[in-house]
Amino acid sequence: MTTRILLVEDDQRLAELTAEYLSRNDLDVAIEARGDVAETRILAEQPDLVILDVMLPGKDGFEVCRAVRQQYRGVILMLTARDEDFDQILGLELGADDYIAKPVQPRVLLARIKALLRRLPTPGETDTGDSQVFGQFRISQATRTATLNGQGIDLTTAEFDLLWLLASHAGNVLSRDDLLQELRGIGFDGLDRSIDARISRLRKKLNDDPENPTRIKTVRGKGYLFSKHDWN
Repeated sequence: MTTRILLVEDDQRLAELTAEYLSRNDLDVAIEARGDVAETRILAEQPDLVILDVMLPGKDGFEVCRAVRQQYRGVILMLTARDEDFDQILGLELGADDYIAKPVQPRVLLARIKALLRRLPTPGETDTGDSQVFGQFRISQATRTATLNGQGIDLTTAEFDLLWLLASHAGNVLSRDDLLQELRGIGFDGLDRSIDARISRLRKKLNDDPENPTRIKTVRGKGYLFSKHDWN
């Protein structure tokens, strides 16, 4: 099955060149220049992945991400201004799965897309027992779902990957470097806030007290620890 991508970019020449490159690599790419129209198309067409620029006419990328995240089940890759940490963190907090700074080399963009798509579940997958249970919390890698007290938890692709990784090492501290190496293939440069932003979102979704978290704990100077307890 061909992977469908919606490229939301108002620079027509850049969008066409990017779409042409991705199409040569067996990706089905559609282009949309306006944010307000993109919002409608994302929800109606449900592409596998959305490449979403921040600066757009109609609605900016942040507004679009916020509007579609609850109903769109695919991957959102945001294009942010280079070195704009605020843009990157805001995008992640609004539910983007990853970000990449502009200008970006097409081959780098393609590599990031392929890495994100590898995390998507295969249609028809069933739970084969590859799951973990902690009290009233259950997470399944096969179906890429998580529940707490019997209720499903709405997770982005990136949030699920981080939660699964933490749960797989329950009781052990994982540093930001450990997490970034595993999830994105890069080391921690002392500035990247993507892990912190996702941890914050996960705590909210897991009903973990942000002032005194007990389910995903911060170990000062070392990293994060997923508790084996406190799930009842």
